[in-house]
Amino acid sequence: MTPTTPPVTLDDIRAAAERLTGVARRTPVLRSRTLDALVGAEIHLKCENFQRAGAFKFRGAYHAASRLTPEQLSRGIAAYSSGNHAQAVALAARELGTTAVIVMPEDAPPSKRAATEAYGARIVTYDRYTGDRVAVTEALAAERGLAIVPPYEHPHVIAGQGTAALELLEEAGELDALLAPVGGGGLIAGSATAVKGLHPGTRVIGVEPEAGDDTRRSLEAGHRVSVPVPRTIADGQALHTPGELTFSVNRRLLDGIVLVSDDEIRDAMRFAFERLKIVLEPSGATPLAALLTGRAGRLPDKVGLILSGGNVDAARFALLCGSGTRPGPMRTRATP
Repeated sequence: MTPTTPPVTLDDIRAAAERLTGVARRTPVLRSRTLDALVGAEIHLKCENFQRAGAFKFRGAYHAASRLTPEQLSRGIAAYSSGNHAQAVALAARELGTTAVIVMPEDAPPSKRAATEAYGARIVTYDRYTGDRVAVTEALAAERGLAIVPPYEHPHVIAGQGTAALELLEEAGELDALLAPVGGGGLIAGSATAVKGLHPGTRVIGVEPEAGDDTRRSLEAGHRVSVPVPRTIADGQALHTPGELTFSVNRRLLDGIVLVSDDEIRDAMRFAFERLKIVLEPSGATPLAALLTGRAGRLPDKVGLILSGGNVDAARFALLCGSGTRPGPMRTRATP
């Protein structure tokens, strides 16, 4: 790879899709007349909350792990994650007949930790506000000879994540715009690569929580910048710096970043449950929040959203969605 060669191409994503066939779930694309009427556009929802392990992360984790050598797999895999990548790597390791050690923050949602352990992984914890998860994982991997499968900073991971957008385009056809969550940047980087590779005119918009707008600030600055470790209900997006590799893709391909508040995320989760009959975790609901609040701007005719995951336990879901406002009527359709 040269400095002018992108780390991931459309062909890489197509190859990842072939490798994932029969392993990852081809998740449904949901339509809602109620939602279309509310926002004044044709909306296509790619429901990665129905993916194996409950989130899009399984695509990248399995694809990257499956590319390891037999010798590497025999020694085991290490990863770091607040929850969804942890579960994905644990499941991928089980599917590939190896073991996994996962470094998770001490305050990771209990349901995500329990699910990770249920897939057979061993958990090592750290304090996300004072510790360095990468350093902890690298030390473990070096000590035990484990191969690290990072949550976003790897071409094979990014290519795997991009298969969600590829499937969306195969089912919905060309889109005028795509909205997807931004955490470390792997999903939006893979999505933008797939979308721009097929339809260069499609706008690709990332969505971040207000408390964790590191990618938005980085795009504005023209280089990666850090923010304080975010305190947001969107734990899957609680990162303080974009990935180096993912940012190199996103600075070229993204058309913008919009921000949503925790209250707006709660309202989107409630709307998805009450009107769409699906359960979304906070990070998975951020694109819907941007849509419902109008923060995504004036919408074109045909818009896709990647709802990235649904890993939230009943008690936390009830706590988050037990009160709040409901989105009212709005018209955000672009004029011809």
